[in-house]
Amino acid sequence: MGDSSALSNPLNAFKGFYSMCLLIFSIVCIMGLIATRQTNLSADSHPAAAYVLIWVAILWLTMVEGGQASLVGLAPVNKELYRDSHPISYKCTSITNKGDNLDRYLLGRQFMVVFVVFSVNVSGGPLGGATLWGMPDWVITVFFQTGLAMILFTCNVGQLNTQVNASHCMLDYINTYFALFTLWVAMAVEFSGLVHSSYLIQMAVAAMAGKKIESNEDPRTPAQAAFFWIRCLYSLAILIGCFAVTLQALFQGKTTMWEGVPAWLATLIFFFLMSVVGMLEGMQIAFFAVSKIQESERGDSRWAKKTCELLFRGEGHNLPGFMIGRQLCVVSCMFFVARVTSVSIPEGEDNVFGVSDGLQEFFGFGFLGALITTICNRTLWSCLGNCCCTQKDYGIPA
Repeated sequence: MGDSSALSNPLNAFKGFYSMCLLIFSIVCIMGLIATRQTNLSADSHPAAAYVLIWVAILWLTMVEGGQASLVGLAPVNKELYRDSHPISYKCTSITNKGDNLDRYLLGRQFMVVFVVFSVNVSGGPLGGATLWGMPDWVITVFFQTGLAMILFTCNVGQLNTQVNASHCMLDYINTYFALFTLWVAMAVEFSGLVHSSYLIQMAVAAMAGKKIESNEDPRTPAQAAFFWIRCLYSLAILIGCFAVTLQALFQGKTTMWEGVPAWLATLIFFFLMSVVGMLEGMQIAFFAVSKIQESERGDSRWAKKTCELLFRGEGHNLPGFMIGRQLCVVSCMFFVARVTSVSIPEGEDNVFGVSDGLQEFFGFGFLGALITTICNRTLWSCLGNCCCTQKDYGIPA
């Protein structure tokens, strides 16, 4: 690790210490809120259900995030080299390295990440006015009302450490049936067609950028093409329905948004946060692309040059720092989006669009917000990053 390691650098050691203290404090507080029925799920059902859901979701998130780092990192490696030593890893990469399966896995995984984070919010997100153990108001506001405790818990336990571990131990990390099961779930999500409208966005963005979408597979047969377009159309219909229900709930004040926030402001916050998450997704792709080329080949855009100068300044720690800060920002925005889009009917009021109680209960699980976030935040801007990373605006000559 050199001189910048936590052991040799007092500043890093201090940051590591107080970060660990904040994480422990956050976990204890979240578990305490669940025990006292001050979270969404524990208040509506039972604390045991909230405990099971939050820990299952977090543990699954570790594999979803770590699995991506491993499968993407192992893509260029000859899988026959570890066929005998890591048989389950071999099974995983045999699936993802075939045709366009890696892209299909990544698309399904995008929805899984968002849905898992929304599930964590449902089970552990504090209710308005939550208090715990006589803590002062400023602590309640900082850690509970802003969602800082949930953000630290989700990022540190479920995402950042697993990504780091998986990047160093790719083969070992996915050499379990848990990894294989997670891979099959992601593939099943993509096959279901729920997120197939993402392909429509990809085609539109590629057409506007004047780029051709390349495939590792033969052209679709007429039957395959029909099946593909049917899924695209019904995915688009579902997406439109999700927007309709979410916006209707927002304007009627039937979401878990904080009391006192007007409907028009909640709607603006919703679209603003989606744009922030999307920009962070596109920036990640562009920054990785720029890091692989020489400084002299980064184009002549003034802002692109300034961005690259900041990103690669000094000993090269700014890019990893951006990735960590980006993860925290993305999760923060996703928790806010989950609060804005989660449908909650006040007692005595009618359901959204007059739907049945069962369907209304389904709306409250956050599925609608997860689907909107996956397609309109992460996938759209990832496509923009992929299509524009060879353009001068991203610092790479066309």
